Amino acid sequence: MPEEKRKPEEGESVEGFLASFLPDLLKLLAKYEEIELEDVELHAKKLAFELLPVIPAAPPVPAAPPVAKPTELLREGFEPPVMTYPGRVEEVKIGATRSEGGSRGKTYVIGGEMNPPYYIFERPPPHRPIISMDVFDTKVPLPRAVKMHIKDVIDDPGEWAKRNVEKFGADMIVVHLLSMDPLIEDKAPKDALKTIEEVLQAVDVPVVVGGCGDPEKDAEAFKIASDMFSGERLIMSSVTLDMADKGVLDETAKAIAQHGHIALAFTPIDLNLARELNRKLYGHVARDSIIMDLTSAALGYGSEYSYTIMERARLAALMGDKELQHPIMACSANTWAAREAWIKEAEIGEIWGPRELRGPMYETVAALVYLLAGADWLMVEHPATTRTLKEFIDILMKKGAAKPETIAGWVSAKLG
Repeated sequence: MPEEKRKPEEGESVEGFLASFLPDLLKLLAKYEEIELEDVELHAKKLAFELLPVIPAAPPVPAAPPVAKPTELLREGFEPPVMTYPGRVEEVKIGATRSEGGSRGKTYVIGGEMNPPYYIFERPPPHRPIISMDVFDTKVPLPRAVKMHIKDVIDDPGEWAKRNVEKFGADMIVVHLLSMDPLIEDKAPKDALKTIEEVLQAVDVPVVVGGCGDPEKDAEAFKIASDMFSGERLIMSSVTLDMADKGVLDETAKAIAQHGHIALAFTPIDLNLARELNRKLYGHVARDSIIMDLTSAALGYGSEYSYTIMERARLAALMGDKELQHPIMACSANTWAAREAWIKEAEIGEIWGPRELRGPMYETVAALVYLLAGADWLMVEHPATTRTLKEFIDILMKKGAAKPETIAGWVSAKLG
């Protein structure tokens, strides 16, 4: 600062007087970064000081520690979401022993589920699913892959049934009385039922009386069979809404119930129709004597429709829908109706594989799909399907049999 003291000139404003010192102040600030004022008097009506914050210098960033490679997998616990459901599927006993009024050496109970299919973490299935195999009372065009296993007994229903049980491991026999069909032999139901008697004598497992698809013929056959085999607790396949349309459902249902048999209620992929048919049966047949056939399509989209309808029925039953609280039958044997299951390789290309293997694989896959949807009874045709399903059911029924330590290293496993 200059030594001499400068005073404001006459007429000079305070602002102008202070501004005259700014150049010198800036020079001093640039050189010393601070100013000390002495003997300074400030006269002002308002004085404001602005103190700017001082930003401290950032400390140096320490070097990141070296990344250590993990030596083991992270361990995390898991508690399955166990639930309870308000509904329960009815239990149905199939067949009757001598002490129960029948003649069977083996009987089965299906149904009774209280949770979705194979939710083992909630509770194991109460009963093992059963597998039935077919017998026909007249010649039918069977696929070669099936016929090759029974061609020497195909004209003898009793021996055919016996082979299905003793060699192939069938739990139950379905006898299809196609000879009653007006378009085939138009045999009288009473005559056709002689085959049921023959099969009952040949095997000691439960038997299903299968109709021909004509509602009036089937209704008559079921009424006669109910009386002929009273106490055997046979399954009448199938009771349909077409019988109601023909006015023969009530009498058929009464006969089935009076003699202690079971009604297989068939409806075509429609839960509302299933409810309607069950309501009609409730007036005559006990709830523990009804099994539902919701229709099992063959392959592709058909399987998806069937799976969905079975799944919806089972979930509705568990949530309290009493009209759907019945065991489910699934007929994976319908797979053989699809040409892809039996057509020759020459007609569709070798990439499809031999039909002797292709057909059983299709039937097995369809059966597995329906099993996981909640089917309690699987109707199949090929012996390889029966064998595979039994092995798969063994695995599903073994609660806690798996050993986690044997598969814990799957993440780091190498092939080859």
